[in-house]
Amino acid sequence: MDFSLAATYVVLGLIVTRWIAELALACLNRRAVLNHAKSVPEPFQDMMDSPTYAKSVQYTLAKNRLSQLKDTSSTAVLLTFLLSGVLPALFQWWGNRFGPSVWSMAGLLFGTGVLMALPNLPWDWYAQFRLEEKFGFNTSTQRVWWMDRLKGLLISLVVGYPLLVSVLAAMAWAGSWWWFWAWVCVVAFQLVMLMVAPVAILPLFNKFTPLPDGPLRERLLALALRTSFPVGSVQVMDGSRRSRHSNAFFTGFGRFRKIVLFDTLVDQLNETELEAVLAHEIGHYKEKHLFKLGTLGALALLGGFYFLSVLARQEWFYRAFGFEADATAVALLVFGLLAGLVTFWVGPLANYWSRRCEYQADAFAARVMQTFTPLASALRKLNRENLSNLTPPPIYSAFYYSHPTLLERERALAVASTG
Repeated sequence: MDFSLAATYVVLGLIVTRWIAELALACLNRRAVLNHAKSVPEPFQDMMDSPTYAKSVQYTLAKNRLSQLKDTSSTAVLLTFLLSGVLPALFQWWGNRFGPSVWSMAGLLFGTGVLMALPNLPWDWYAQFRLEEKFGFNTSTQRVWWMDRLKGLLISLVVGYPLLVSVLAAMAWAGSWWWFWAWVCVVAFQLVMLMVAPVAILPLFNKFTPLPDGPLRERLLALALRTSFPVGSVQVMDGSRRSRHSNAFFTGFGRFRKIVLFDTLVDQLNETELEAVLAHEIGHYKEKHLFKLGTLGALALLGGFYFLSVLARQEWFYRAFGFEADATAVALLVFGLLAGLVTFWVGPLANYWSRRCEYQADAFAARVMQTFTPLASALRKLNRENLSNLTPPPIYSAFYYSHPTLLERERALAVASTG
């Protein structure tokens, strides 16, 4: 039996199946939105008027159409790179010109990743300057947008290229246990980035300024003290430089930990609502969600590297994609390209766990605030201001929503407040 040919057909089938599933989910979402399009659904009539709801419907439908086109384009790009023979030709040309060293192969992997990302640029540009512009969210300029891409590329080169070198070196040095040491390299890199990114990378894209002295700052710092949440500062990020969407988060460790509020969020919510949103973020910290999710992610990565080490020993694995000889760089690249075929189908499990964390953080906020009303009010405002999809079908949200829908969160908050 020709395992390489069978593997080719299996991969082709998995790619096409995922694409069909993505289109089917988009169609289900579109149908659900249209079924509720004529009038504001009853649970939301007191938070959104008819013109705003109609705009949210059109925004959701527009994003839905764009996702279908982008998914189709991404599938075509993936099939082209995997099955057309372009990757083997590129590897052979590169190897003949620059040799097989880990530095050379890391450069090839990095360059291939950049090359495969290029077809997404037009879709991302259209989303920002056509779709988001049409619905009043875009505040970015062409210069800012392109500079963001350039900065991202340079940062990837500075930090990503050495990581690839380290992983390939571990694969070449550690013998049969290379998968474990490659995993150690990646996890160590992630931990370092958690400390470095807030200090050295985020400020390259956004301006962070201390929240001015006043009632809001005093209220938020009092909340941090009341919940024993160690924080170095409360800062406002100029999110409005790029978009009118809003958010809040905390980042960093130890004395570098800081609370970050988008300036758009500060404009949209009152002080009590902002306090409730921050209480929710502190809830993630208190429930150790970041540690738990990080640990699960690290274990999944370890399993992925081990599975890759098994595939890397199989000749048919290379021949299935047109490669004549085995090479760790080839195995790493192909596995990376195929990883999405697995993560798509396990996405509902990851999202289920993520939503459980959101419910727990919401419940924590309700306890700290001694009422769920401020958080519920904030969530309603954020969903209205961001023109969120209020009626996604359950299977669609299972695949794509890491957070519960507004109605689900309100119901859970009501239950938590009576429990």
